[in-house]
Amino acid sequence: MVIKLEKVKQANKKYVKRNNKQAEEILLILSKEYPDAICGLEFKSPIELVCALILAAQCTDARVNQIIPILFQKFPDVYALAKAEVQDIQEIVKPCGFYINKSNAISNTAKIIVERFDGKVPDTMEDLTTLSGIGRKSANIILQECFGKIEGIAVDTHVTRLSRKMGISNESIQEKIENELMNKFDKKYWGVLNHVMVLHGRKFCIARRPQCDICPIKELCPKND
Repeated sequence: MVIKLEKVKQANKKYVKRNNKQAEEILLILSKEYPDAICGLEFKSPIELVCALILAAQCTDARVNQIIPILFQKFPDVYALAKAEVQDIQEIVKPCGFYINKSNAISNTAKIIVERFDGKVPDTMEDLTTLSGIGRKSANIILQECFGKIEGIAVDTHVTRLSRKMGISNESIQEKIENELMNKFDKKYWGVLNHVMVLHGRKFCIARRPQCDICPIKELCPKND
């Protein structure tokens, strides 16, 4: 019970917000710490990234990067995926977890792309979010990585957690976090923000064992206020 209560307290904790100047300084330090920060999912085409993002839910990028080549060796394009038996997709993506829901999402999305978008992954937020298993976060990533369009900021679990701990946003709903980050940072930073936060969350600001003593932004972190 004590452990559960402590987790609730941490989840509800509000950190002192950093102002825009401090937030930008944090991001600049992280950008220097991770100069080669890029999307962790490997893909050769937009449909591969779409499927990778569906599989990435509660699964590591490393595992997804192992499965995507196998999936597309069996079903080389969106037309093949649309015609595939869901059970055959399940057999391949099973190691990624939640494979029934994910397989259904991949199958449904492939059919939508074939039937509504002439076999091409759409390049607008409105159309992308009509795909099964693709929300605003994933759509932001697809737009940026495949079409060079930066319309927002991809807010995943790392960005959600680190934004709070860094005092950049105390919101808990991803869309509200994204809006606050978009208002806080110049648009030139939107594309890199997710990448550096993901890497920082894995290297230093680890959820259960943060390396605060050697963190490159420890002087700006609200925890040290």
